[in-house]
Amino acid sequence: MVFRNVSMRILRAAMDCFTLTVFFVAAALGAYVQSVTGFALGMILIAVMVGGGLVTVPVITAVVSLLSLVNVLMALHGHLQHLNRRLLRHLTVGLVPALALGVWLLARLDAEARWMLEGLLGLFIVGGSLSMLIRPQPLTRVSSTASCLVAGAAGGVLGGMFSASGPVIGWFVYRQPLMVVEIRATLLAVFAFTTSLRTLVVGYQGGLTEEVWVMAALGLPVVVCGTLAGRRFAPPFSELTLKRFAFGLLLAMGFWTLVRALSEGFFQP
Repeated sequence: MVFRNVSMRILRAAMDCFTLTVFFVAAALGAYVQSVTGFALGMILIAVMVGGGLVTVPVITAVVSLLSLVNVLMALHGHLQHLNRRLLRHLTVGLVPALALGVWLLARLDAEARWMLEGLLGLFIVGGSLSMLIRPQPLTRVSSTASCLVAGAAGGVLGGMFSASGPVIGWFVYRQPLMVVEIRATLLAVFAFTTSLRTLVVGYQGGLTEEVWVMAALGLPVVVCGTLAGRRFAPPFSELTLKRFAFGLLLAMGFWTLVRALSEGFFQP
C-alpha cells in the first residue's frame, strides 16, 4: 500500500511537470507567433492543452483571459486616441449579454456534456483557423448599428465560451473602411473589454481557482519573453510560412479535439 501511494505521487508529479512543460512551450510559441502575425496566442494555448487532454476547457480559457488581458492592455497603451468610439460602443452593447450566455453555456456543458463542449471547441478551432486564411474584403461604408450588434453578440458567445472572440470580431472590424491604426486600436479595446468582463463573470462564479492563478502567473513571463522574442528576432522564414505552420498546427489540433470528443460521446454508456 505504501509503495502504491508513493508511486501514485511520483506519477502525479511527473504528469504535473509534463503538463507545465507543454503549457510553457505552447505559451511561448503562441506569443511568438502572435507578435509576428497578430493572432494565435489564445487559440494555440487552448488547442494544445485541451486537445492533449491536459486541462479542462474552463481552466485554460480562464488562464487565457488573464494572459490576454495583460497582453492587450500593454498593446493598447498610448493608442486610445485612435479609437472609433461609435464602433466600439455598438459592438460592446451586443457583446455584454451574449458573453454572459457564453460563460453560462460553458459551465453547463462542462458539467453535463463535456464531450459536446470539446466537440464545439474543435469546430471553433477549425472554423477560426480557416477564416483567417481568407482576407476580409473592406466595405464601402461603416457597418450599421444592427450589424455591429449582431457581430458583437456572435463574438460575445465565443468569447464567453472559449475566451477567443477574435475570429468573429477581428473579421468584422477589419472589414470596416477605416485607417489601420483605428482598426487595431478599436479591436484591442474590444478585446480588453471582453477579457475584463469575462474575467469578472468567471470570478463571480468561482472559476478563478488556485490552479488558474498559478498557471497564469507561471505563464505570464513566458508570454512576455515570447512576445519580445517575436519583436526582436524575425523567423528564419517568411511570415507566410509561419502563418501556414500556425494554421496547420491549429487545424490538426482542432480536428484531433473534435474526433476525440466525438469518440468519447459515442462510446459513453
